[in-house]
Amino acid sequence: MLSGTERILFILMAAICVTATINTFGNMGKLIWRGQGELNFKELPTRVIKGLSALLTQGRIIRHRKLSSIIHLAVAYGFLFFLQVNLYDVLEGFAPGIIELFHDTIFGQLFRLAADFFGTIVLLGVAYFLIRRFAFSDQALITNENVKLHPKARAGGVRRDSLVVGIFILLHIGFRMLSQSFLIVEHQHPDLWQPVANVIAIGIAALIPAGWDVVQIGSFGWHISWWISVGLIVLFLPYFPYTKHAHLFMGPANFMLAPEKTYLGQLKTLDFEDESIEQFGVSTIFDLPKTNVMDAFACIMCNRCQEVCPAYNTGKELSPAALEINKRYYMKEHMDVLAIGEETAVPMLDYAISESAVWACTACGHCVDICPVGNAPMIDILEMRRDLVLMNSEFPEELKGAFVGMERQGNPWQSTEDRMEWAAPLPFEVKTVEENPDFDYLLWVGCAGAFNPDAQETVRAVATILQNAGVSFAVLGDAETCTGDPARRAGNEYLYFELASQNIEVLNEVGADKKKIVTSCPHCLSTIGGEYGELGGHYTVYHHTQMISDLVGQGKLTLKNNVLETVTYHDPCYLGRHNGIVEEPRDALARAGVTLLEMDRNGKDSFCCGAGGSQYWKEEEHGSEEVNVNRFEEAHATGAETLAVGCPFCATMMTDANGKANNAMKIKDIAQIVVDAM
Repeated sequence: MLSGTERILFILMAAICVTATINTFGNMGKLIWRGQGELNFKELPTRVIKGLSALLTQGRIIRHRKLSSIIHLAVAYGFLFFLQVNLYDVLEGFAPGIIELFHDTIFGQLFRLAADFFGTIVLLGVAYFLIRRFAFSDQALITNENVKLHPKARAGGVRRDSLVVGIFILLHIGFRMLSQSFLIVEHQHPDLWQPVANVIAIGIAALIPAGWDVVQIGSFGWHISWWISVGLIVLFLPYFPYTKHAHLFMGPANFMLAPEKTYLGQLKTLDFEDESIEQFGVSTIFDLPKTNVMDAFACIMCNRCQEVCPAYNTGKELSPAALEINKRYYMKEHMDVLAIGEETAVPMLDYAISESAVWACTACGHCVDICPVGNAPMIDILEMRRDLVLMNSEFPEELKGAFVGMERQGNPWQSTEDRMEWAAPLPFEVKTVEENPDFDYLLWVGCAGAFNPDAQETVRAVATILQNAGVSFAVLGDAETCTGDPARRAGNEYLYFELASQNIEVLNEVGADKKKIVTSCPHCLSTIGGEYGELGGHYTVYHHTQMISDLVGQGKLTLKNNVLETVTYHDPCYLGRHNGIVEEPRDALARAGVTLLEMDRNGKDSFCCGAGGSQYWKEEEHGSEEVNVNRFEEAHATGAETLAVGCPFCATMMTDANGKANNAMKIKDIAQIVVDAM
């Protein structure tokens, strides 16, 4: 029990620290509120559950770094339990009578057992993380020298932050354990419900010289340990927003308040008719949506996003983790003046990321999907591209041709050919919507399917499947134009808006909003099915592998199961990760009869082909290797004869890499493999 003087001292210290905490947390809130848009408070009870789920699952961290993830889960649960333990300890100091009533009940006994267990787990877990970072210098926690990283972070600021947090936890939990051990010494009675503290108490008692007052030593030891354990919590509170420890509450809040999305990489549509808007895209940190400002405070600096980034893994200047770390360091250094608006935020290109890194992003979405605290660095980058293109007319020279092609010819290839040329070799007639207005499926051919020879073969295979299954389908023909995805991913939002508006008008005229749309391009799937909704275009869109699986399930399509070859399947980012379509392609391959040999990086963890984010239309940024070569080597290493794809851009990128490897594999779309099995 604390003395009267100790109580007054603790209350004064707590009052000062709580006041400082309110100030720092308030400044953090003000910075977030300077971001654009609104935080999503719709259906709040459901969102609270979502946030709690993220807290309890730790953002599904178990998917990667298995050992570290399991230990982190244990530490997290221990720390959450210690919120109750801290309350217990305060009551132990201020109202011991309440603790005495609770002490010998079954709840009190189980509580002490849990506190002893979790305390031990947290101590061991934090020790593991400190050893991993400082003794073994895990390379996953280090960022390449060519990446822009805040000087203080590069000089050891991230490591220092980890050390401060780690030592704080060790001291807090360690002295809490000691306080219980000294209580056992003071009472001179073992507490079997605290086995670890009991063992420590035995050790302490053995060190006390004969003749010394054991009770007084136990009481003195408890007071010192209590003050260090509980006092550290109070003193640490104002420092909370400045450390990565803020992820404890900012992570769940990030999941809870995030905008609703149809698919992973969905972008917010800009309103070009609102004359009050002076800034399109993101230049400064406060041009970002509020949730993306929040990302910097939620970031735990674990580098998981960096670990899966195709640009980073091939030596480019991009690290999604560095982007978030740089945002945090900038706001941390200028928090007081930025919070009250006394300082104008500087462009993010000055401190957060290099222009080369902005254009190196493949928009694969892996950084968003993998982040355990719900950050979306990819969205930051795509928003910065909007600023560069729309506000500054700055973009890689190679993109100009694609922009002109989409604007003038309705396709980034700048082709003037008829959009129906792909269908000429087929032994049956492919009808347009004018010729077959009662179609069941609208086959969206896409620019690749219309003008890329390899992709034309895929679309012909899809049409053949529909024809043989007896499905009534039609195409738009020359009325179809580019969805605008290449323009949007390259930052040219206005061109996307024009193309999307044109397509929506055509699609609604032919009644596509009441029918099914099927496409062989995951980018078209995502854009039409996931992004046109904001512009009034609401459509049901399927990838051709989904359609194949459905047709086989209905008995309309019979496969002979006769394709006897080994196949490895490359999951397109915009199919597997962005839209969660993982099983249907594998089901189609299985029904065709192939033996599937999986790559290590598959499904939602698939590695990018290198074409996304409009990379297809420009030269790849300088790095140690090309993204498509990295992926192809993984496919080739499986020993499979054939590399199956489900995206026309993936097909081209893998074909190019295959050529550099002396055509070591066959590259086929799943639709082509299915046709072979028909």
